[in-house]
Amino acid sequence: MRRAAVLDALGRTMPAIDAYVEVLRLEPGHGAALANLGTLLFNTGRRSAARLTYEEALRRNGESVSVLVNLANALLELGEIASARDRYERALALDPTCARAHQGLSYALGRMGDEAGAALHRQRGFAAQPVHVVPFRGEGAAPTVLVFLCAAGGNVATELFLDDTAFAVVKVFADYYDPSVALPGHDVAFNAIGDAEMCGAALRAAEAMTHARPSPLVNAPACVLRTTRVDVSERCAGIPGVVAPRTRLIARERFAAECGVPTLVRSPGFHTGEHFERIERADELAATIAALPGESLLAIEPLDARGADGRVRKYRVMAIDGALYPVHLAVASQWKVHYFTADLMGEALYREEERRFLEDMAGTLGPAAVAALLEIVRALGLEYAGIDFALDPQGRIVLFEANATMKIVPPDAGPERAYRRAPVERALAAARAMVLRRAVASAAGRAHDDPISRQ
Repeated sequence: MRRAAVLDALGRTMPAIDAYVEVLRLEPGHGAALANLGTLLFNTGRRSAARLTYEEALRRNGESVSVLVNLANALLELGEIASARDRYERALALDPTCARAHQGLSYALGRMGDEAGAALHRQRGFAAQPVHVVPFRGEGAAPTVLVFLCAAGGNVATELFLDDTAFAVVKVFADYYDPSVALPGHDVAFNAIGDAEMCGAALRAAEAMTHARPSPLVNAPACVLRTTRVDVSERCAGIPGVVAPRTRLIARERFAAECGVPTLVRSPGFHTGEHFERIERADELAATIAALPGESLLAIEPLDARGADGRVRKYRVMAIDGALYPVHLAVASQWKVHYFTADLMGEALYREEERRFLEDMAGTLGPAAVAALLEIVRALGLEYAGIDFALDPQGRIVLFEANATMKIVPPDAGPERAYRRAPVERALAAARAMVLRRAVASAAGRAHDDPISRQ
C-alpha cells in the first residue's frame, strides 16, 4: 500500500493504479486502496469503473462521507442524477457541514429542475469554500493555473488537460469569491465558466477580477458572454458555407403566441439533450412548455440535418488556440443526437465512418467546410471551444452549437473505440500545451521584470 500511495503522490497514475489493484488482489476490502483507486479512475475519465470501485468500498467498509460524495460525483457524470442526489443526501446525513456534498447536491438538484433547492445548497457549499486548491502530484516545480468556475455549473471540463501531474491548480468559484480579496498567485488564468446563458453573473464577476489583476488569460469572460445560442446563431449566420438556425429567447408566457411550429424548444443552460424537445403541432405547445424549466425558453429553427441515407450525423471538432481537432462523430436515426446515447454507434459501419473522420478531417469534410469552421472559431474569439455540426448535401456546415462547454471525453478502455484514443489525446495535449506556453511566458516575463533576477 505504501508503494501505491507514493506512486500516487508523485503523479505516476498508471503505475499507481496497477499498485492499488495489486493491493486489492491481496486484500480485496482495503478501504484506502479502493477509495484512492476510484479517485484515479475518475480523474482519468473512467467514470463507470470509478463508480464500481466506490460502490465496492461502501459495500465492504460501510458508509463514509468522502466515498459517498465521490460515488455521487461519478453518478452525476454518468447521468444518473436521482442516484447521485441520494448519495449526496446520505453523506449530508452523516456530516451536515460537508461542503463538497452541498456543492454536488446543488448540481444534482439543478439538473433535476429544482432551482430553489440547488440555490440553497450552493449557498451552503460555496459561500464558505469559494477556493479549492488541487494538490500537485508531479515532480519538481509546476506552473500555477487559476481556474475560474461558476458554482451553478456550466463549466469547461478541464481536469483531463489541467491535470494535477502537470499543473498546480487553484479553482476559484467566481460567483462566491469576495472581489475585495486579492486572487491567489498564479502564472496563467483559465476562465472555465463556459455557459453564457446560465453563468452571466459569474462571468461578469470573473471579468472584473481579471481586470484587477492582469495575467495571461484563456477564454476572456467578455468573449464567453457573447456565446449564447442566440448570439452565436446571429454571428455565424453570415459566414459563407455555414447554415445557422434562427434562434430566439422567448419569455415562457409569450412562447405559444410568438413561436410557430415545427420548432425545437429547450431550456437555456442545459446540455446533453436535457430539457430539449421538438414540437411538430400547435396543440403540443402548451404541454411541452409546461414540462420545461426556466422563465424563458429557446425557440430554435429545426434544420434538416439528415444525410442521403436518412441518418443524422453530428460531428464534434474542438478549436484550441486557433487550430481544429476532431474528437468524435455520432450517427443516429433520430433528430436529437448525443454521442454516448446515439442509437447507431454500436454498429461497425458507423464506427468505421467515425474513424475515417478522426484520421482525415479535411478529407471527410472538404476544404470549404474546414474553412467555414475556422471562420466560426474566429467569430467566437475563444482560445478553447467546441463546434457541433452536420454537413448538408452542398457540403455546408449545419451548425448545432458552438461554445466553450463541450467536453473532450476519452473512449472506454475496450478495443472497439481504440481508434479514438490518439485523436482525443492530440486534442488534450494541444489544450495542455496552450496553457503551458502562456504560463511559461508569464513566468519568464516576471523574471525579466524582477530587478534581483537581472543582477
